Amino acid sequence: MSTVAVVVIVIVVLVVLAVAGYFARAQARRRGLRQRFGPEYDRAVKDHESTREAEQELLARQKRHDQLEIRPLAPEVRERHLGEWRQVQERFVDAPETAVSEADRLIHQVMSERGYPTDEGYEQQVADLSVEHAATIGRYRQAHDIGSRAGSGQASTEDLRQAMVHYRALFTELLDIGDDANATNHATDRAAEPDAAGSETTAAPATETGARGETAEEEAEAERDGTAPRTKTGAKVKAAAERAETDTKTRARTTRTARRDDEGA
Repeated sequence: MSTVAVVVIVIVVLVVLAVAGYFARAQARRRGLRQRFGPEYDRAVKDHESTREAEQELLARQKRHDQLEIRPLAPEVRERHLGEWRQVQERFVDAPETAVSEADRLIHQVMSERGYPTDEGYEQQVADLSVEHAATIGRYRQAHDIGSRAGSGQASTEDLRQAMVHYRALFTELLDIGDDANATNHATDRAAEPDAAGSETTAAPATETGARGETAEEEAEAERDGTAPRTKTGAKVKAAAERAETDTKTRARTTRTARRDDEGA
């Protein structure tokens, strides 16, 4: 084999390896972006002319986020925000539109204290949050959209309740950081419990679970928030169980009495 042929073969092999390496890196990058951004990846692809442009935009988000000085909240600041959130939830009963607006304001405040810029517009805020909060950023978008419609009277009470549930998802994530994450989860759940005096007041008519097409997760969150209507299902089940237990005891006593009568005879 001539020297020229050997050189050509080597060049071809190198080109093939380079192309294979390029595609392998591209696939690895794509998997990494999909894993990190989840549904946000698909949204970016839909909003751009090509997948490559979408991935470049997501990579730019990561690079910008790496330059931000994101910091945890001090325990006392976290507890203060939990108290503020509870006040917002309680206000929902009488003034749902005001409560949603205040929930949005509280999200902005927590973002700022965590180190996220809040003076560059809504879209930039979403882009910054999506890097670490991809699982809930879609819900934040929905809450913001409902809040915008509420200003013109185009959001129903049920829409506003959903906005509170969505805001709470991001709010909880923004608080759950560091070694105190589990404690914060419990504290958030305690703060979300409605007061006894207002627990029977609802913002929407009582319905069966899932009748509005909500997910089980959203139903559970709404109940913790104190904005979901309560049903009497639990009370009915408990009453039925108590009646069944009483009937069982009565039959047992009747059987024992009959046996004693037979033995006496």
